[in-house]
Amino acid sequence: MKTLAAITALTLLPLSAVPASAAPGIDWKPCATEYAPTLECANLPVSGGFSIALAKLPATDPARRVGSLLTNPGGPGGAGVTVLKYGGRGFALDQPEMAEVRQRFDVIGFDPRGVGESRPAISCAPNLHDPAISRLPRNRADYDKLIAHNRASGNECLKRTGPALSSVDTWRAADDIEAIRVALGEPKVNWLGVSYGSELGAVYAEKYPKRVRTMVLDGAIDHSRPTRQAILDEAIATEGALNDFANWCKTSSDCVLRAKDVLATYDKLMRTPGGVPSKQLGRNVTAEEIAAGVYGGLILPAFWPDVAKGIEAATAGNADGLLPYAQLDPSYGAYRSIGCHDFGSPFTSYPDMRAMQGLVKTLAPHSWRYSEFWDFASGCAGWPVPSEYLPRPQKISGAAPILVVGGEHDPATPLVWAKGLARNIENSTLLVDAGYGHTGLLNSACVRTQEVKYLVSGVTPAPGTVCR
Repeated sequence: MKTLAAITALTLLPLSAVPASAAPGIDWKPCATEYAPTLECANLPVSGGFSIALAKLPATDPARRVGSLLTNPGGPGGAGVTVLKYGGRGFALDQPEMAEVRQRFDVIGFDPRGVGESRPAISCAPNLHDPAISRLPRNRADYDKLIAHNRASGNECLKRTGPALSSVDTWRAADDIEAIRVALGEPKVNWLGVSYGSELGAVYAEKYPKRVRTMVLDGAIDHSRPTRQAILDEAIATEGALNDFANWCKTSSDCVLRAKDVLATYDKLMRTPGGVPSKQLGRNVTAEEIAAGVYGGLILPAFWPDVAKGIEAATAGNADGLLPYAQLDPSYGAYRSIGCHDFGSPFTSYPDMRAMQGLVKTLAPHSWRYSEFWDFASGCAGWPVPSEYLPRPQKISGAAPILVVGGEHDPATPLVWAKGLARNIENSTLLVDAGYGHTGLLNSACVRTQEVKYLVSGVTPAPGTVCR
């Protein structure tokens, strides 16, 4: 391990102001919102017939400008343009640690190919998620229904989207980042990627290592980890998060369940015959859907009070507070389509899937009905579009020092993934968040401070740094 002094000597980057490029390839137009009054938007044609939607928050201190900072908010299917329009990820100056980023960088959000306002956009039928089709088949007939549904759903996505659906994988999307860099006129990329954004950034660093100035990979995904192992890793992490939530409930005045056995209450809710009514959907919500809704709240401790209220209300017969992402968010089609390219399904038969279900249930006795990687693995079984970027060994070398961030209590991207990704990246540093929730950026002022220091200076934190 290099000492901090040695790393500093090798990696300190010049802080003199870098003039903004004329960016001949990008025609920026004002697109102000209430949350981003200086926002500018544009579209950039890239390879494969795609047009990438872009948004820019210009640096507020141009004299001290470092360069452009490209961001990805996660997903897959997350729209960076929307995030900037609505001030997400701290870019509306609601988080003081991010102020220097706004001062010293042009913050660039973009919608990856197939996503959001980029064109052509991935389009799937509303019944891509069908509550009548279980992702946890109990017999061969259920399994056959799942495969048939996935195949039909994928064909409908292909019909609506066109042949572009075959090239929305992350390996190709990384080339679009390079096209953005060139069009911006920037010699090197600064990158802030969270969750799926860590995977996209890592692919870019693998393909274009000499074009990286700084790169934060927060809530890290290790693409070298086989999907089967990732399913088990995430099952353990999700179960841990549910237990963390239950322990929080025991003492927090913000938890309406604090006088109850939270896990027993949750398990009983999962066994509700026929599911729980939802006024918003006009139907009953299944146990699998409720589990997905709870998971969506576990990823941010700020949401935990609402998760508790949702469980209490669902126990009383109203599931509206625990509806799943797949039912509520139109980006789910992009999430599934890109996920099937990048992770796919490892299952070869019903006995194979059933055996993995047993392992998951053993590792996650309360939360086994939902995790994101089970959603990919079960939802991509039978998917008709061939996967273009399945997990494989990954080695990144020749880039400037990269900062990898992982959380000890992250339900979506377990710390073991961040450790694996850091091992795959030559001259990287791992920053550990000892707190709760998915990504340090969204949950830890300490992590945000460390990330901003690194983005500005190029100096990674001391090896072994932990944010507590």
